[in-house]
Parts: sequence; structure tokens; C-alpha cells
Amino acid sequence: MTTHIVTGTQWGDEGKGKIVDLLTEKVDVVCRFQGGNNAGHTIVVGGVKYDLHAIPSGVLRENTVSYIGNGVVLDPVQLLSEMKILEDKGVKITSDSLIVSPKAAVIMEYHKILDKCREEAKKGNKIGTTGRGIGPAYEDKISRIGIRVGDLLDKDSLKTKIKAALKEKNTLFADLYNVPKMNWEELTEKYYALGQEISGYIAPTDFSFADYVKDKKVLMEGAQGALLDIDHGTYPFVTSSNTVGTYYGAGSGIPVGCIEDNIGLVKAYTTRVGAGPFPTEDFGDDGEKLAEAGHEFGTTTGRKRRCGWLDLVALKYVFDLNGYTSIALTKLDVLNEFKTIKVCTGYTYNGQNIEFPADSSVVDKAEPQYEEIEGWNCDISGITLFEELPEKAKEYVHYIENALKTKISIVSIGPGREETIVRPEYISL
Repeated sequence: MTTHIVTGTQWGDEGKGKIVDLLTEKVDVVCRFQGGNNAGHTIVVGGVKYDLHAIPSGVLRENTVSYIGNGVVLDPVQLLSEMKILEDKGVKITSDSLIVSPKAAVIMEYHKILDKCREEAKKGNKIGTTGRGIGPAYEDKISRIGIRVGDLLDKDSLKTKIKAALKEKNTLFADLYNVPKMNWEELTEKYYALGQEISGYIAPTDFSFADYVKDKKVLMEGAQGALLDIDHGTYPFVTSSNTVGTYYGAGSGIPVGCIEDNIGLVKAYTTRVGAGPFPTEDFGDDGEKLAEAGHEFGTTTGRKRRCGWLDLVALKYVFDLNGYTSIALTKLDVLNEFKTIKVCTGYTYNGQNIEFPADSSVVDKAEPQYEEIEGWNCDISGITLFEELPEKAKEYVHYIENALKTKISIVSIGPGREETIVRPEYISL
């Protein structure tokens, strides 16, 4: 087994879908190991756009198996909808090309309702959750009252677990949030039927992913970004799972220590969706220009992303956590028309220079210190070799490499598969 990891280094939306899709041509299996359908990957192939939320990006390659690991929380309603959309676009999905771990937690209807009720009740202190039920599903998993994918195939077990879960949920709905209680019988019938629909994709209960991939090349596909990690991100403005690359073993069921590539996705600037600290956010014309040129709208929510400059302080913190072997630099083309490009090289707080702080309230008040770099101010589309990039674009790439002490192995200069420069000397795939 050889393992290759691709994870985001910022607040998500770094362009992981495209990079994973590019690399899947050379692997046997692509595995999602954490998160839920609150993440979204957009891939453009032959001018056709594919929006993926739960299904790994390997689904677009005929000879690649997509695996949804045990660390994922899965909404079967959304999964079936996503499969239908892909099939309507000509993507063939079979039980040989898509495998779902029976240990993955299920997002139930009551999780989605509870998620929305809680966010609405926060009023001025909203986190910016997608309302997809991700957090409540993880809560039930940790509380050991969750329903797993394998339970959907056993009606008696499913009934017992739904009844137990609704004791608490219905009390919250009726007494705290003033919404209708849910019926365990109706939910049992609904989710058992959903289980039957996806049964052909669910691995047997004795399935071992480690054994399945022992002679294969595996690409681990992360969701969101490291600064949204439940432990290491800008808590509480984070997601509900561990988004750092080091979680891949726990989220998939394979041993660690067999890593060939650990690729960190870095967008050439920075974006964030939802609430939370964002020191380099630009509230002026440059922020608007980045949003417009980068088409910065969320794949999952459609919300406009907050935009700002590259933050090397945050990135150095993330790189210390993850031990990346190389960088995939995305959306470099978005900076084409900027005469000068800002890069945050330091923070000050109360007049003192600081590193990236653990307390998100401090991050929120940190003052970014910028260096200005001369832009290339021309179109770089159509370039296929790194040496053909304008000198100023190459200087920007080298600036990032030197700051993060990590080589850039992939440079994305557009949304399509072909709009990518690969530097093979820095990547094993």
C-alpha cells in the first residue's frame, strides 16, 4: 500500500476537488476520511462542471474506486440525490466504483432540524453552519447513540436506535425550540428504505479497508481546511471533524506510516465562508476583485466567500501541524490583473509581534503586517510548463516556497483539468 494525502491548509475552498481529480488518474482508490456534505468540491472536465459533496472525486475516473470512510458522516438522502445528478451527466456509478463503510455515521433528519434550530437560536453569535446536520451527527456518534450506515440494513436495530435518539431530540424540539416532535415509526420506515436503496454500495460488516488496499495506491481526500479543524482551527468557528491530514488513518481504518505524498492545498490568496476571524480579509475594492475573478461562491451553500490576501502566519502554523511534502498552489490566475499583491508576513496584537494564536478571539483582533509584491499583470492561461510563467509569477511561487520551506509541486492556473502545471520532481505520483 502507498498513501497519498491531499488536504486544505486554509479555511477550505482551496480547490481540492480539481487537484484530487487530477491525481486520481494514477491511483487505484480515493478515500474521503472525514466531514460530511457540508463540504463541496467543484471539478470541470471537458467544459462540464461537477459538484461533489459526499462522493469522493475519484468517481469521475472509470478505473478508480471511491471509498467513503468511517470518519465521514453520511446523509443517504443527499447521497442518492448526488448520484442521480452525476448519472444524469453520464457518470456511471456501480457497486464496484463506490464503496461505503458500514461504520460511517448517518446524518438523520432530526440532526438537520436540530442544527438549524440551534443556529437560529444563537442570533448574533452564529457560527455559520450549513445546517446540514453535520455537528449533531458527530455529537451522537461521540455520545454513542448514533446510527451507522450498517444499521440501515437491520430494521430492528434501526428502530431501537431511533427510538432512543428521539427521547432526547423530541424533548428539545417541543420544550426548547417549539418545533413538532418526530415519529420514530415514520423515520424507521424512511431510513430502512434508504438503506435498501444504497445497500449495494455498503461494504460488509467484516470489510477491512486496510486489507482491501494492501496492494493498491490510495489517495486520501480531505474536506474543508486545516484552520477549520475541530481541535486545531479557529475554535469555535470550525467544523465538527478533524480536517488535518494526520487524521486519515483513524478516518479510514488504515495504518499510518506509508505516506508517499502529503500535499497541502494553498490558494494563492485566502477566502472564508461563514463567521469567524479572518485577519487578512479585504473589505475594499481588492476583496471584491478577488471574489469576482475567483468566482468565490460556496459549492454547498452558494454563499459569497469572504476574500483577502495570503496569510503566511496562519499557513506556517498549519504547516507545522501537518508535515507536508509539497504544495499544490491553486487559483494563481485570479491574481493576473493585480499590479501589486499583498502577503501577510506577521501579526501584531497590543503592539507586540505574535505568532498564530490558539485563542480565536486574539486571531480576530490581530493586525496583519503586509509585504507588497509586484504582480505579473498578464494572462497566464494556456501555459503548460513552469518555466513559461512570467518572471513575476515565478517569483511569487518561489516566495511562498521559501516562506513555508516546502516546494510547490502543482500550480493551478484555471478550473479545467488541463489548466494545471505539474512539477514532477517534487511529487511521487
